[in-house]
Amino acid sequence: MEPQVAGSRPVAHPMIYLGSDHRGFYLKEKIKEELKKKNINFEDLGYFEYNEDDDYTDIAIKVAEKIKENPENRGILLCGSGVGVCIAANKIKGIRAGFGLDENIVKRGREEDDINVLCLPADFLDLDKAMILIEKFLSTDFKKEEKYLRRIKKIEEYENKHR
Repeated sequence: MEPQVAGSRPVAHPMIYLGSDHRGFYLKEKIKEELKKKNINFEDLGYFEYNEDDDYTDIAIKVAEKIKENPENRGILLCGSGVGVCIAANKIKGIRAGFGLDENIVKRGREEDDINVLCLPADFLDLDKAMILIEKFLSTDFKKEEKYLRRIKKIEEYENKHR
């Protein structure tokens, strides 16, 4: 099945790539409807049907690779705990995936760590809470203060040296 694209955001805003395993599938489908209502540009990279034998690693890597292609874009990944997709996405050079369960953590992850992928625990969120976290992720800018830039640069230097 082909990736699903919806919404029409102005060019200045990033493309949002969505992905989930079976445990995040139904919440992802509801999130897509909310993103459409808000005219947020997104592409669903899968999975496109519920299959309890799928693996979060495959979809996390697929979404992370899309972000790597254009770092201005962002990703949202869902699995049961949110942790598995976060681990897998962070294996891709240039990805700064962060776990989101609380609005303040998501805000600080964007402001201080410039996370470009939000990993959500579908087993622990309802649609309303997920949308609050997503809206915070999409509306919060990186602070670009010297200390935060320095820290990200250290990560990038390590990635360049060891990957």
